[in-house]
Amino acid sequence: MLMDNGTLGPAKEVHGYADGAKINFVTWSPDGQHMAFTVRYEDKVDSSVNLSLWVANAESGEARPLCISENIRLNAIFELFVWVNDSTVLVCTIPSSRGNPPKKPLVPFGPRIRSNEHKNVVQMRATKEMLKDLHEEQLFDYYATSQLILVSMDGQVKPIAPPAIYTALDPSPNEKYLMLTSVHRPYSSIVSYERFPKKVELWTVDGTFIREVCDLPLAEDIPITSGSVRKGKRLIRWRPDMPSTLYWVEAQDGGDANVNVSPRDIVYMERADPLNDEKPQVLLELDLRYRRTSWCNGSHALVYEHWYKTRRTRTWVISPDCKDVSPQVLFERSSEDAYSNPGSPIMCRTPAGTFVIAKIKTKYEGTYILLKGQGATPKGSIPFLDLLNINTGVKERIWESSKEKYYESVLALMSYNPKCEIQLNQLKLLVSKESRREPAQYYIKIWPDKNQVQITNYSHPHPQLALLQKEVIRYQRKDGVKLTATLYLPPGYNPSEDGPLPCLIWSYPGEFKSREAAGQVRRSPNKFARISSNFPLLWLARGFAVLADPTIPIIGEGDQEANDRLLTLTE
Repeated sequence: MLMDNGTLGPAKEVHGYADGAKINFVTWSPDGQHMAFTVRYEDKVDSSVNLSLWVANAESGEARPLCISENIRLNAIFELFVWVNDSTVLVCTIPSSRGNPPKKPLVPFGPRIRSNEHKNVVQMRATKEMLKDLHEEQLFDYYATSQLILVSMDGQVKPIAPPAIYTALDPSPNEKYLMLTSVHRPYSSIVSYERFPKKVELWTVDGTFIREVCDLPLAEDIPITSGSVRKGKRLIRWRPDMPSTLYWVEAQDGGDANVNVSPRDIVYMERADPLNDEKPQVLLELDLRYRRTSWCNGSHALVYEHWYKTRRTRTWVISPDCKDVSPQVLFERSSEDAYSNPGSPIMCRTPAGTFVIAKIKTKYEGTYILLKGQGATPKGSIPFLDLLNINTGVKERIWESSKEKYYESVLALMSYNPKCEIQLNQLKLLVSKESRREPAQYYIKIWPDKNQVQITNYSHPHPQLALLQKEVIRYQRKDGVKLTATLYLPPGYNPSEDGPLPCLIWSYPGEFKSREAAGQVRRSPNKFARISSNFPLLWLARGFAVLADPTIPIIGEGDQEANDRLLTLTE
């Protein structure tokens, strides 16, 4: 618990499960009074008892299994469970009628035939682990099909909806509806399950079917061109600031980025239970490809659009519930230009457990929000926090990271208000602070004096390399493009005494539309060097130097595609 002065209250140890348990999928209830999680034991190989759903009381720390019956077995193929309200969890389980897995036939079902008589062009990047034959389709049905059940805190169980391959479970903010997403046949052997026929349905939390939102056909024909998308409704979401309102986007170009059309995408909005003949409301028409929406309230929301080929990105301010207010462009820039990145809005948790943009109250008139960003500069990244007047677009920098020794970054808002209206002089933020040799620690930063209260004290995770040497180096390619890399040297290395070292280079090329963007600095010399399974710093312990992430830009200016020049630049 976070105290008013920024310190942490006494820790509560979760107890009640046996030693050796592996804890996964920890999720808080909307009111923060309970947390649900799964428990598994590696020495129990029987799938019927190896994974179970537990719940713990936040006040006492006492944990107990939520599903007592041995007939209830969890299905973790896709989404496992989600909180519906403060006392109920929606869980994916293995259908009780499921028998033994289908056996592979000794004789094949027959040849798989594909025809291009209709001149359908299927463009797909090479991907492994597709369904290879009809037997694998049977196995996919067998293992991925789930029966949904509602489980209350007192252990009562209620099945809901028919068995299906559910890939997403989304309760409405008012805890009245469930949006259930599933995939179904016909399957494909050339695309992943994400492009299988997809059905989205609305149900009430007591198990009553409301309506079908969409049933999209198999999508094997999405062009490989960047910016191409699936036809029909996509990115269907609940508005986080409304009780039960859906919004989504539909492509007007057939999902084909090669087609020139205006508008290219349209964003729609609709109530979960629309009145008779009530049609979806058009929120915004976009000439680029829709990316996402950050909601604030009925008066303000931010809509982002982007076009990969030109790297253009726009941020719109809309008034979703005020039809007489026209949308306005807040930012328009190149997505490659890290130096001009305005950052992303600070979000606030609502009483329903959703997240909306925090509204900041100041002594000035207007609607203000906070933007946090990485702050890329020619001297390295300097994270920042800006106060933005969303009506005028005027920004004021109210905080930025230390430039010398430390790298500090804003992580989350810790102030709470049920209306998500925060006084600037009462602002509390969770920030991280690290240096080249000190691991990240977490602090609560409190306005107006910006005092910091340290809440963690982690030790160095690999003290043998605590004195490693790190430097951001800058150099220029023959074609004039300015590049950067991070050089790591073993602890105690002295070039005059130890001589040259073997060097491991760890990098991957990136695509850019301009030389200027390719040469921008997107790293900090003050970040902590952490060893991980996907980063080769462990080689420092064997006496290697490591040159990490040297920029290898592939530049395609104008109408030229970046990879068209790859061979020229590597000769």
